Amino acid sequence: SLPDAIMDRAKRWLMGVEGVKWNQERREFRFPSGASLVFGYLETDIDKYRYQGAAFHFIGIDEVTQFTEASYTYLLSRLRRSSDSGVPLRMRGASNPGGIGHEWVYQRFIPRFDARKGEVVVPKDSTGAARIFVPARLDDNPHLDQDAYRSMLNELDDVTRAHLLEGAWDVTGLGDLFQPQSLHNVVDDVPWAECRWVRYWDLAASQPKPGRDPDYTVGALLGKAKNGMTYVADIQRVRMRPDGVEALVRQCAETDPPHTSIRMEQEPGASGVMAIDHYQRRVLYGYDFIGRRSTGPKEVRARAVAAAANRGTILVKRAPWNAALQQEAYAFPKSAHDDQVDAIAGAFLELRAMYQPASGTVARTDGNLVRTERPSLGMRTGERTSTTLRSRY
Repeated sequence: SLPDAIMDRAKRWLMGVEGVKWNQERREFRFPSGASLVFGYLETDIDKYRYQGAAFHFIGIDEVTQFTEASYTYLLSRLRRSSDSGVPLRMRGASNPGGIGHEWVYQRFIPRFDARKGEVVVPKDSTGAARIFVPARLDDNPHLDQDAYRSMLNELDDVTRAHLLEGAWDVTGLGDLFQPQSLHNVVDDVPWAECRWVRYWDLAASQPKPGRDPDYTVGALLGKAKNGMTYVADIQRVRMRPDGVEALVRQCAETDPPHTSIRMEQEPGASGVMAIDHYQRRVLYGYDFIGRRSTGPKEVRARAVAAAANRGTILVKRAPWNAALQQEAYAFPKSAHDDQVDAIAGAFLELRAMYQPASGTVARTDGNLVRTERPSLGMRTGERTSTTLRSRY
């Protein structure tokens, strides 16, 4: 209803047209044919259920990147028609880049150049049909005072200006640790037999609820090869009930490479101790499994894996989960979720501890060499680790 927004503009177009009636309470135009044009809202994810039971031939969403993918895909279920109707079913969205839905809109609609294939790849739906994207920039709107508008946009930050002025979908806001493209070193083949493997779990056993965006349970499988390269081979990212999470953890333990070490972030307090004990005795009995208490800020724990990624020593297995990992990492710690970064950071630190020499530092004091023994990084009092595994490669 704001000036020049979709309802305001529709009123300017349709009010006074013969036979067209406007109902302010229902926010609805009614046409002589019996057709109607209704305006609604989706302030939160729970609002999508306002439309449960409704049927539309056409749904149009303005600024679609301000909505979640779950809301968008749910509304697809509201497109219905009778068997004798010739009216096409259509979903249309308009938007600038940016917003909470930037990544899913980008992945769903925006053509992009694939360097490996040497061609532009157009996103397709489940039937193989291309999803249509029609770009529009400032020059496509000659009715606007372009010089004045461009002058206003020049006062914005670089990212927002690129979104609004250039329609740049490949420009995203950056976090503080992972450099752009640092997790784009994607490979098809992983040397499974040559790596030491760790699966690290960051648990959040919950399901999405209307109006809520809970954390994910994430299990990251990382391996370090003899040549010093680290492979991100698998990311499990789910929202499940606790029993479903347990089944997934057990399944991964059974299918991961042999002798994979399993680590899990231990929540503080007695409940965290009980959870780890439950997994040790009932879910992962017989596996190399340890609970790890997290210490310090998440940004500090993620520095090591970010530094390795920025140096180009982390390779990512090509998989459908790549985009979600990249989106979260590049925006970290400003991203809406950080579960994947927590998981890969935990696995990376475990691998680094396994490769840390057991001997201590050598220092010179008063002209004499003094050797001090210390445990490897990542080891804690009362925990045991294998010297054979640490020195294997």
